[in-house]
Amino acid sequence: MADNERTYTMGRSKEETERLIQQSGLYEDITRRLLTDAGLFTGMKVLDIGSGAGDVAMAAAELVGNEGEVVGVDMNPEILETARARAQAAGLANVQFLAGDAQTLDLPNDFDALIGRLVLMYLPDSVETLKQLATHLRPGGIVAFQEVELSTYASIARPETPVMNQLAEWGVEVFRRSGAHISMGFDLYATFVNAGLPEPSLQYSAPLGGPEAWIGYQFIVAAFQSLLPLLERFEIATAEEVDLDTLAARLRAEVVASKRPLMLPPHITAWAQLPA
Repeated sequence: MADNERTYTMGRSKEETERLIQQSGLYEDITRRLLTDAGLFTGMKVLDIGSGAGDVAMAAAELVGNEGEVVGVDMNPEILETARARAQAAGLANVQFLAGDAQTLDLPNDFDALIGRLVLMYLPDSVETLKQLATHLRPGGIVAFQEVELSTYASIARPETPVMNQLAEWGVEVFRRSGAHISMGFDLYATFVNAGLPEPSLQYSAPLGGPEAWIGYQFIVAAFQSLLPLLERFEIATAEEVDLDTLAARLRAEVVASKRPLMLPPHITAWAQLPA
């Protein structure tokens, strides 16, 4: 988004783009429930900020149908090439992607909904950004965001899950040190209200898994592959300590031994409708 946004903790690479697509599969149900509960329907015009590889924009495009329109915005023009190709492959002609800062792009003020996933946590002033972006909505427009909540990980640590405990500690610390807002999920309520929006409806959800074939194990490996440069730069953990080659197997073994499922980062969703 803005030039002074927080550093994107996960970095920018082909592997990170692939991880984002994998992430969307794991969180797809949560995102679709958010968009449906928020009230997206056929014919709406939607603004998606921080579009990345395009998954949220494409989910919205399916909901609004051919009569509707979705405009996705992201600061990274390279990842938007992936988003465009994926939208075309999916046959979604009602979505377009723009490269640039949503706060400074010349966007119209006739959108029916403003949406985003995992974007406010990287902004230096999420309240001001949300207030400004909401001016692009019609009266009665919808605001719907999905953000991570990392602060709760400490509460699920157990002596019998040392690998999970260590990963959670490393992960939370690297996000904190990189400047990301690790409690953006719980702070969505205050962000909406302080931006002059109505009090939002909220939900808390997290994917959990245990079966050997569950994609979550490889997702964690991909996530720490993206985090590794900052983990080492901040001297939080070394590549040898993380040991990506054996990480999935160690997590699975710990789930089997402890009989406790692996929880992926929880997300909180928030949505509200402006006065008509």
